[in-house]
Amino acid sequence: MVEKFEIKSHDGPGRLGRLGDIQTPAIFNEKEIENILADDEQTAYNIEREIAEWGVRRTIEKAENEKNQNPNSKIAVIQGSKYVDLRIECGKKLEELGYNGLIIANGDDLLLHPRDLVNLIVELRKNLKPNTYLIFTFAECSFIPLLSYMGIDGFLSGSDEYYSYLNVLTTPTKNYDLEVYKLSEMNQKQIAECNKKTLNFVASEVREHMKNKTLRNLIEERGVTSPQNASALRILDKYHQDYLQENTQLY
Repeated sequence: MVEKFEIKSHDGPGRLGRLGDIQTPAIFNEKEIENILADDEQTAYNIEREIAEWGVRRTIEKAENEKNQNPNSKIAVIQGSKYVDLRIECGKKLEELGYNGLIIANGDDLLLHPRDLVNLIVELRKNLKPNTYLIFTFAECSFIPLLSYMGIDGFLSGSDEYYSYLNVLTTPTKNYDLEVYKLSEMNQKQIAECNKKTLNFVASEVREHMKNKTLRNLIEERGVTSPQNASALRILDKYHQDYLQENTQLY
């Protein structure tokens, strides 16, 4: 992982970029970024503001200590729970410390709260530097196109292996419990490998749609895959048209 992040082109607010040899949006292996990832103070999503504020303070302290001990540290975690202003504050302070890769904590909870999800990503992208790349945790494959469209640049691996232990096969549109849907006879390792290939395929699919300026078409196809996905797209269209049109090509 290298420091410089370059935006090559936009498709709406979505960013087709490059991080060294890595094309983004991309899947980032958690183990491969451990040596450049700052420690943080993990907090739950739905908690009292005072606890969230404490979590942000501790996260900043840990990130600053990490930077002093390891100047090569480039990625940190945006805490702040459900409070958008705290997330923005945390992100800006991490940028000031020299971090240009920021992981959005509580990704699994955010996917269950479409309004919070959309508002947070839009506000982060509006308030953070353009060359700061945002990484989402534990994204469902069907959500990756929409998240990329809103301005997410990367996704942490891990969901592929997690679902394999639950005997769940992931596809670009749906997750299948193989105890219920007898699609294939596979062991845990085989499921994990299939899930990994699906993650990488979806990321590649998103990049190609960005190159061809057709990501919006893909998003609308995937928008029917879950109520949360459909809700997030409706909220984005209804309340954030200015953000969408800022980088939308006119014909």
